[in-house]
Amino acid sequence: MAPSPNPAPLFPDSPSGSSHYAELKLSSAATPQELHQAFRHLSKLYHPDTTQLPPQQAASAFARLQLAYATLSDPARRRAYDQHLALLAAPSLRPVVAPGPGTAAGRRVSVHRALSGGEWLALLLLGVALILSLVLGLGVAWARGLALVTPPSWSVAAVDSPPEPPLPPVLPQTAKAEPPTNADAPP
Repeated sequence: MAPSPNPAPLFPDSPSGSSHYAELKLSSAATPQELHQAFRHLSKLYHPDTTQLPPQQAASAFARLQLAYATLSDPARRRAYDQHLALLAAPSLRPVVAPGPGTAAGRRVSVHRALSGGEWLALLLLGVALILSLVLGLGVAWARGLALVTPPSWSVAAVDSPPEPPLPPVLPQTAKAEPPTNADAPP
């Protein structure tokens, strides 16, 4: 089934064209307590069982009221709705969308966010593991009697002993070497 060319919006506006805040007669800075109080008050006015409005009109008004309350009472949905209203207020700004299959694969979208509690815990555990492994390694070396710090061989030789004499040059030999003579041997 092919998707429709005009999919339903994420936050459908009410038929009167007002926002969810206007449906509840609140400002966008309303607290959750104010939101709840406004919903209770208006639900008594628009509920089909308690209103003097015609049943169709009462049902429609109550459904819009329930939708507005459901959207604004959930903090995540309220943030998304506020962003939606901000985009509608500034039409020159285009929403940022994730790159799809037809976009360039080499481009990355940078996201800066705070570390979560689990990420902080993982970093803490990695740091503790690093410190414990260093302590364990040094403890084993100390228990075996190994020197914890050994200077490099080139610096020890230069400080502790006199310089070695240079080696004599190797000359090519042109004459055959005579066998060594033994003075104790009979002639």
